[in-house]
Amino acid sequence: MFLSHPRLRDLTPTQYGAALDWLRREGILQSAGSTPAALSGKLAGLAVLRAAVAGAEPTWLLDADRTIRSAHDLPLDVVSAAEALGLGANDAVQVIKTVWGKVDTRARAALGAAGEQRLVELLTDALDAEVLHVSEVSDGLGYDILAGCADEALHLEVKTTNRRGRLAVYLSRNEYEVMRTDSEWRLVAVLLDDSGWIAGAGTVNRRWIAEAVPVDGSAHGRWESVRLDVPRAAVSPGVEGVRRWLRPQAAGGVLDSGTIDGLPAPQWLGAAQ
Repeated sequence: MFLSHPRLRDLTPTQYGAALDWLRREGILQSAGSTPAALSGKLAGLAVLRAAVAGAEPTWLLDADRTIRSAHDLPLDVVSAAEALGLGANDAVQVIKTVWGKVDTRARAALGAAGEQRLVELLTDALDAEVLHVSEVSDGLGYDILAGCADEALHLEVKTTNRRGRLAVYLSRNEYEVMRTDSEWRLVAVLLDDSGWIAGAGTVNRRWIAEAVPVDGSAHGRWESVRLDVPRAAVSPGVEGVRRWLRPQAAGGVLDSGTIDGLPAPQWLGAAQ
């Protein structure tokens, strides 16, 4: 049938077999070839499109939160796939938002853990002070790293990015509340290069954070997490407050100046304040 029917000649039997195996792996088809009742009709089409986009992880997916806001922004291959599945353009937009959210959450978790570890290593090598990775013990303190001496210490909340062009961070309500009451709290943004090393660092202005977070509209609702798109003017170079403990050989380095000699500074890193 695959060789003789005119409408089925666009793919080889091997390609059809691979597609069938893929549908089964994704749970869209059962082993007998039927579609689960929960994935009938339009839901089946949505499931296929979601699995296809997630499996391909196209390069444009990383910035889909900014570049795909409406049906007019959809890539042509997504439009074609949606039409073939009997879906509308708005359905495709929602699928992309869902897939982007899952990919972004997974990527942020991995990147964040790597950034924290690298900053702990860098601080340990550069400071004449104690450095503790406290988020490994408890994630409820509102910060990730404690750095300092017995009578004074910085509390560093670390946000990691691999983007030079823009800085977007997610702040929890608990982190924000700790910031409001803890004068030694700092939000530190670190840039990881392709090798996983810190290539830039900056401190986000506390006053800007306080002005940028949402305001609870009533006693019956409150925000618990917020995404902040941080402008360059709100980020000062280096890790604010560590200079007092810097070893001589670390002066002028990334913890101090925010950049590494010979490398371009990230575009989101502002001037010294």
